[in-house]
Amino acid sequence: MTTQIATDTELSAVNSILGSIGQSPITQLNLTSLGNPEIGLVHNLLMEVTKDVQNEGWHFNKEDNVKRSPDANGNFLIPNDYLRYDIHSGLSDKNRDVVRKNGKLYDNVNHTDVFTQDFYFDITYLRNFEDIPSAIQRYIIASASVRTATQLVSNAELVKLLQLQEAQTRSSALEYDCEQGDHTFFGFPHESNYRSYQPYKALIR
Repeated sequence: MTTQIATDTELSAVNSILGSIGQSPITQLNLTSLGNPEIGLVHNLLMEVTKDVQNEGWHFNKEDNVKRSPDANGNFLIPNDYLRYDIHSGLSDKNRDVVRKNGKLYDNVNHTDVFTQDFYFDITYLRNFEDIPSAIQRYIIASASVRTATQLVSNAELVKLLQLQEAQTRSSALEYDCEQGDHTFFGFPHESNYRSYQPYKALIR
């Protein structure tokens, strides 16, 4: 398992994007109507990409088999920081099929948003930019740089160069996610333990 500590802030990310299109860095983010509209656009693109990338579902922002209970009205209200929210056994249990409707979970099979029992869910969260691992932050910044260059700079060659950087940072992000997730094709569930055969054991027999 790999843990990265050094992370970017929204300010440093915006400055990285500005640097990629040849603009000077800023010392603070002023996102009010009195601020620089170009800075506001760059920040908006950064937030858009942050949400788009997290929507893919990475190890750092996804939890499976999380127990949740309905509220007093029998509803599962969907918090603003939930990008995806689905019943854990949905692939094998077709007695329910939940979707988002009016900010709540709605069951398409039973045609209701009222539930009478607890369920286990697979949840993909929207994390703050500062809480995203560095490798994935760098991919987000590179992707936002491509969008910024496309919208603000009339330079096709620059866009191509930034797209190459985006592809490289995505590879690093995927590598980090695979290492962090400890994935295996055997499909061992959480709270289990497995150690594969070690060839050196044949020598100690």
